[in-house]
Amino acid sequence: MHIDVTPMVRPRSVAIIGASAKRVTQGNVVISNLKSWGYTGEILPIHPQADQIEGLRAVNSVAEIRAETDLAIIAIPAAHVPGMLQELESSSVRSAIVFTNGFSHDEERAIRAFGAQSRIVLHGPNCMGLVNFTDSIPLYPSRPSLRLRPGNVALVAQSGSAAISVMNSTVIGLSKVVTVGSEFQVAAADYVRWFADDDETRVIGVVAESIKSPRALAEAAECVHAAGKSLVVLKVGRSDVGVAATQAHTGALVSDRDAYDSFFRETNIATVADYDELIAALECSAVARRMVRGASIGIVGISGGQTALACDVAELQGVIVAAYSATTGQRLRAALPGTAGNNPVDFGATVNVEDRNTPEAMKAVLGDENVGAVVALQDTQESLNPATLQNYMNVLGVYAEAGKASETPLVVISPTSENVDPGVRSMLADHGVPLLRGLHAGLRAVGNLALGKPGPAGSWARQRSAARTPFNKEVASLRREIEQCSGTLDAELSFRLLRAYGIPLVKSIVVKDEGEAVARIGELGFPMVVKVASRDVQHRSDVGGVVLDVRDEDGLRRAIATIAENVGRGLPAATIDGYELQEQLVDGVEAMAGFTAAPPFGQMIVLGSGGTLVELLADRAVALAPLDHEQAGAMLRRTKLDRILGGYRNLMPQTDTSHLVDLAVKLSQLASDFEGLLAACDLNPVLIRKGSGEVRVVDALFVRG
Repeated sequence: MHIDVTPMVRPRSVAIIGASAKRVTQGNVVISNLKSWGYTGEILPIHPQADQIEGLRAVNSVAEIRAETDLAIIAIPAAHVPGMLQELESSSVRSAIVFTNGFSHDEERAIRAFGAQSRIVLHGPNCMGLVNFTDSIPLYPSRPSLRLRPGNVALVAQSGSAAISVMNSTVIGLSKVVTVGSEFQVAAADYVRWFADDDETRVIGVVAESIKSPRALAEAAECVHAAGKSLVVLKVGRSDVGVAATQAHTGALVSDRDAYDSFFRETNIATVADYDELIAALECSAVARRMVRGASIGIVGISGGQTALACDVAELQGVIVAAYSATTGQRLRAALPGTAGNNPVDFGATVNVEDRNTPEAMKAVLGDENVGAVVALQDTQESLNPATLQNYMNVLGVYAEAGKASETPLVVISPTSENVDPGVRSMLADHGVPLLRGLHAGLRAVGNLALGKPGPAGSWARQRSAARTPFNKEVASLRREIEQCSGTLDAELSFRLLRAYGIPLVKSIVVKDEGEAVARIGELGFPMVVKVASRDVQHRSDVGGVVLDVRDEDGLRRAIATIAENVGRGLPAATIDGYELQEQLVDGVEAMAGFTAAPPFGQMIVLGSGGTLVELLADRAVALAPLDHEQAGAMLRRTKLDRILGGYRNLMPQTDTSHLVDLAVKLSQLASDFEGLLAACDLNPVLIRKGSGEVRVVDALFVRG
């Protein structure tokens, strides 16, 4: 599942292909960096004519490399890279980092093919290599900032510029920084897995433009969490672009963002929205402990305005502000006379300083059973007048001592993003208390301390294993039948597909014309619903292709004539295959369920309120298939539909949701079995009987991939 990247992270010897004896190239910069950082391994420049480069003996070809060499740095024009890789294949070199970009389609295809078959571990191309700060190995074609220092945070980025932005903005020490580029072979997940076992790394940040293998990243994350380490991902390029076919409502209701959010939620990976939030999260996790009592926070400070604003921002960030226990309230009122003893705590509300027992108040908040972490708001900007900062040191000292003595993490946030006083930051860090910049970024970082608890090893990856057994024994024959279709599946095949998975349907028949409809009235009875049956009509109500409450034979004839006229006018090119007659169910709640292809994650299930206003209401939850009943239930609870079925404001009887949850599970199994073949599915409406919760699918749309 994962490639061993040790030869690139800790190479004992490095060959440089692309350094010059006459000018400064990327290869020359790598040599210069290695020498200036005191690299103790062998550096071997390779050049077709030069005898010496950067004061080092050069060899004229890869074939002249005699001893085993851990790594080759390739910094040559794109057209020469495929040939050079083939030369390396016959050498003693174990791995290669390719800086080069700008490949033609054929060159890219050749390199990808090489990476798939070669014994050589291939990193890149289109990257800036990596920097191992722990072992002083800068395999990097630029000059790292002189302010950078070794520490316990690793960073993996596909983009070199992203790595530069984070490296030059953070104040923490770094263990390793890796830019993976285009990931033709080695991917970010391989490095994340390696860092899980790296004693010098405690926190891992990832800046990802895409995820090459969700299974590999999920397994790597499980290893990181099991090791007690933190993983934070910034996924860029998550704009709202539809995931799959827009013929289905599911295509309009979900986006790429939903797929990634579902993946990160289900794998318990912490996420951030931008560089500032990533930096805050790394700085926070590098110093603070993890939450041990849930995800709610306590907020304290010396300003009522700042603590109130922090509550507002916490709500925006999805961070829950805890309700203190009665015991905590009593302790706070005793320690801070005149206060209410609620969250947030304003120390300044106790006017007489001599009446305040701030250390005791901090112990009360940190010890509250409902509090997972405590945030202390305090201005510590570097621009503060020294006298003002000195006045603040008393309360900062209390925070430092309280944080050092508590198992509950304490984080100090300076409310603006301006640089903080380095002395204060250092003092707090020595006591295990991080000092973060900015409310939004800081509170997101604190919220992420609740994530990353280890679960069953490889659980997400195992559940979605490509080698799993199909959920239904009829899959092979149904797949062969669907492969013969294009566009949307007809009603007969759609309903047969649902029946194969035990998904309940309303009673219905499909007839060719009015004559057959009248002849088969006895199979359904009245009242009934009449709908057009046509592969060319995806949403039948949109074109007048549905007539409700048909109560007699004359009404049936009129319904068919009306539908034919409406479809002919609205979609004149559509072929009417026949008419679907359905039993009409009354007194039901309309839900919708469906799925849409969400590569590279598989199929994404959508569940929520249904009916003709499904897109306007947009009440839906999403999760990646397949689901178990617990996951499907949690998914339903994220919708307004769940509140309605729970008897919201007594507008309807409390309704059993187990049948709808079971439908979602079965649909997720169907979606998984037909991944790569079915691009989308709508079951809308799904009627839920009030009270009993029995479900029936009224309409089904399947879109062929």
